[in-house]
Amino acid sequence: MKLKEDMNPLLLQVFRSVVWVCSFITFLPWYFLSGAGTNLDRARRVKARSVSGRPAGPYRATNQVGGIHQKLVWSLHLGVDTLDKVMVHGATRFPERDCLGTREVLNEEDELQPNGKVFKKVILGEYQWMSYEETYQAAVCFGSGLAALGQRPQCNIAIFCETRAEWMIAAQACFIYNFPLVTLYSTLGGAAIAHGLNETEITHIITSKDLLHSRLMAILLEVPRLQHIIVVDSKPTSWPGFPRGIMVHNLVAVQELGVAVARRQPLPSDIAVIMYTSGSTGIPKGVMISHSNIIAGITGMAERIPDLDETDTYIGYLPLAHVLELSAEMVCISHGCRIGYSSPQTLADQSTKIKKGSKGDTSVLKPTLMAAVPEIMDRIYKNVMTKVEEMSSVQRTLFVLAYNYKMEQMTKGYRTPLCDSLVFRKVRSLLGGHMRVLLSGGAPLSAATQRFMNICLCCPVGQGYGLTETCGAGTISEMWDYSTGRVGAPLVCSEITLKNWEEGGYYSTDKPNPRGEIVIGGPNVTMGYYKNEVKNREDFFVDSNGQRWFCTGDIGELHPDGCLKIIDRKKDLVKLQAGEYVSLGKVEAMLKNCPFVDNICAYANSDQSYVIGFVVPNQKQLTVLAEQRGLRGSWEEICNNPDMERDVLRIITEAALSAKLERFEIPKKIRLSAEPWTPETGLVTDAFKLKRKELKSHYQDDIERMFFWVCVLL
Repeated sequence: MKLKEDMNPLLLQVFRSVVWVCSFITFLPWYFLSGAGTNLDRARRVKARSVSGRPAGPYRATNQVGGIHQKLVWSLHLGVDTLDKVMVHGATRFPERDCLGTREVLNEEDELQPNGKVFKKVILGEYQWMSYEETYQAAVCFGSGLAALGQRPQCNIAIFCETRAEWMIAAQACFIYNFPLVTLYSTLGGAAIAHGLNETEITHIITSKDLLHSRLMAILLEVPRLQHIIVVDSKPTSWPGFPRGIMVHNLVAVQELGVAVARRQPLPSDIAVIMYTSGSTGIPKGVMISHSNIIAGITGMAERIPDLDETDTYIGYLPLAHVLELSAEMVCISHGCRIGYSSPQTLADQSTKIKKGSKGDTSVLKPTLMAAVPEIMDRIYKNVMTKVEEMSSVQRTLFVLAYNYKMEQMTKGYRTPLCDSLVFRKVRSLLGGHMRVLLSGGAPLSAATQRFMNICLCCPVGQGYGLTETCGAGTISEMWDYSTGRVGAPLVCSEITLKNWEEGGYYSTDKPNPRGEIVIGGPNVTMGYYKNEVKNREDFFVDSNGQRWFCTGDIGELHPDGCLKIIDRKKDLVKLQAGEYVSLGKVEAMLKNCPFVDNICAYANSDQSYVIGFVVPNQKQLTVLAEQRGLRGSWEEICNNPDMERDVLRIITEAALSAKLERFEIPKKIRLSAEPWTPETGLVTDAFKLKRKELKSHYQDDIERMFFWVCVLL
């Protein structure tokens, strides 16, 4: 979507004429030197075809070795068929290269905010690096230390920790010694944590000092089998006040316990990870992922990242307990890339924990690769566009003209080096200035945000689709494909078929494109849910050729070039009183781009004829609006003001109409929340429970039957 060009028509025409003359003079030499024609051909080619010739598929990538009728690809390097061998491969091939990096904390300060709250701010130094050989040796020592503490091969061990270098070292130790690793989100509530630990019969858990005191201490008595807690922080060295029978150790102390022990090397079919889902719609489920599953998944992902090698730098900040981040980092280790660790609170110069005037992690690390969820990219998009609105008229006009010009050139397969260096350099510097590939996953990315990231960050945004049950692998769009709203063709490790869903009215025979429930098959499809045979029978099946398939519950549409578009979700559809189907995820994804919305939960009840919204508003935008209306008061009072709710509802309605939502999809009522949904307040479900009673009294609806989906940064 183009930005509005608000300038004199005569000046606009003069500008376009100058641009046309410059483009005409430089076109031919640039065209042949840049290879633009080749990139355009790549973008337009057919990327996947139906193996059976039927519109339902299955569809396979056309660039697969041996053609679409050959076996799916499942191994990246010859002989590397388990995750311990991936680390050995990296340490053997790149022993002295940087592997894992952590920034040194120089100082911490408490900063008093105008509202009376105190925020902790940090000043960070340079990255301190461990080489591949040092990382491997640290993992071996830690694994042997765990064995000395009684951990046995093929017995589960849990990790409940923030994303950091120690997380990856602990994971590699478990892979090397064949300890199935149970991963739990650091944002899970107490009941969910206890459920996962008890279901997997955990006796040893790896955690951090902060999570031990803030989350684990409260539930220790609910986990009777737990015997050993290994804390990855170096200080303190003594841990008083724990229930009898539980011993607490430091990571370094455990490494020093290690002695040379014979290890039982894992088989490709052994469980590598039991990954618990976020639990946003119920009790978390543990997904059993074998070594061969992850190897296949990272093989497919790596094939979609052009020129991936040891010169690349990846920034890791998403939860390693999520399959997207774990797979992305394993891809990097398999190619000798270096991984610099960060967090959402220290990512950029303007991040919440970075002391004003000091540098965020991207400015110091200057990464070339990054995985992101739409939540982060939506925030970047809204923040930059807010800055654009605050520019002088001349600056804003130049930005808009450059933006629209680059959009036109991109659709033709061309680059705009002059615009990139003169206009978008400052925006690109938000992520360090060297980003060459940005991978989006975890939730649908809006077309407006994707186009903005392509233009202003001057790098391709590959949208991917996958689930924990498929090791995060399914599809990824090719880097030279600048179309929006699609998630690309199947990876070389997987294939996709469409299953008719009669209730929703989706059929593989639909015109112009086949539609239906997405079913993914291949070596990346996992072993199923831990101790949950009922769900395994519902969601997984094995065909006559012995291949495993997973029914995703997502509704897709396959385009003529073999690329997939996610158009709905079975559980996400609510039938209103008048018979219309509303996709709550679609409503939320569209409205999150509204400048006044930081997050939104849409809700619809089949007994009613309308949709309501539970909105976390943007504090800056809402405060400005309140001042314009002459309203005064605290943030909570502004959010609870009925006039503000009406104004925000009007703004949201205008945004919904511009996004071309149907009349019955637009929220009819909203409720503003002064509390953000953040990792600090727990999962969406936890945050929502705090407001459930309030919402119920406000709207008199049957809240207990609500199913909702909100994309938050975990």
